[in-house]
Amino acid sequence: MNRPFLEHGLFIAPYHDIDESPTVALRRDIELVAWCEQLGFREAWFGEHHSTGWETICSPELMIAAAAERTRSIRLGTGVVSLPFHNPLMVANRIIQLDHMTMGRTMFGAGPGLLTTDAQMLGIDIKAQRDMMARALDVILRLLRGEEVTDKSSWYTLERARVHLLPYSHPHPEVAVASAITPSGGMTAGKYGLGMLCVAATETAGFDVLGENWKIANQVAAEHGQTMDPRKLRLVAPMHIAETREQARADVREGLARWCEYFDRVAPKGMGGLVGNGDPVDLLVNAGRAVIGTPADAIAMVEKLIAKQGEFGVLLLQAHNWAEWGATKKSYELYARHVMPHFERVNRLRRQSFDRLREDFEEMAEERQKGADLAFARWREKTGQE
Repeated sequence: MNRPFLEHGLFIAPYHDIDESPTVALRRDIELVAWCEQLGFREAWFGEHHSTGWETICSPELMIAAAAERTRSIRLGTGVVSLPFHNPLMVANRIIQLDHMTMGRTMFGAGPGLLTTDAQMLGIDIKAQRDMMARALDVILRLLRGEEVTDKSSWYTLERARVHLLPYSHPHPEVAVASAITPSGGMTAGKYGLGMLCVAATETAGFDVLGENWKIANQVAAEHGQTMDPRKLRLVAPMHIAETREQARADVREGLARWCEYFDRVAPKGMGGLVGNGDPVDLLVNAGRAVIGTPADAIAMVEKLIAKQGEFGVLLLQAHNWAEWGATKKSYELYARHVMPHFERVNRLRRQSFDRLREDFEEMAEERQKGADLAFARWREKTGQE
């Protein structure tokens, strides 16, 4: 299967155990991005959350600014900015500033906000969040293009608002919309021809609607004179891999159990049920929701996503912190050594060359020996030796 443009990246919500140092955890998020850049990962996205104690990045923009100074080429995205929580002009200005600071490596991911506890603290009607996101995104795109905007909503007022810097990137940084299960993300992305961040791609409900949501995005795009680019379609998948399945299971045994206690309490309907129903590794792996195994298992997961979705641009590994730091870094290294080359097909010619060596080995060995025998014979002839 020819995969000319599949790239690989990170999606860092993040998930930080409430019994560990938040300072160390945040520093390790930045270190992880630097490590993965060395391994060949092409992009990293940081989330925005304000409650629950686990997902402790409240400003993805700050993480991008810090990570940009530790890296050289990896693209860095907001994954995502929860638009109902912000004034659109402030969001546009921050993204433009980051675009200049990173010299074009910034990506802007937008969404309505996932955690209901975040919205409750801000007095936001949870049912209105998707509409609020769509309205703010329209304003932000106009501001990024340098337009003057006057608009008033329930949470912001703009009077002849405009940015005072144009983006470093032309016409502006890449923009992607969060998409989970409902069609709203695909509809919004299609309206403007934007990328999509499928954050629940391996969850049963999310996996089932991958193709349908992409179809919806393309239909809406056609209605608005836009075109959807599969290179800008990103799927998120949680994985931890080791040399053996047994080792992978051992690596995550304690951390996964802790994560499940948290995830069951914040997961959308149909995505919980991990506590009290058996071994969480078995529950996740058997349902196809995660990879906890070997590089071969990771390849199988990506192939499954390809078979379901078709072409897409980036596979994002969910940074879950199920394992200790050393095993976590090893997992990404194994992915880079064995999974990436499979889809990039970088070893195709090497394998062909080695196959030819195996096929022609006996014949070439015989010819090589004839050459050596001839050299000895000529030496004997020259020196008069028998």
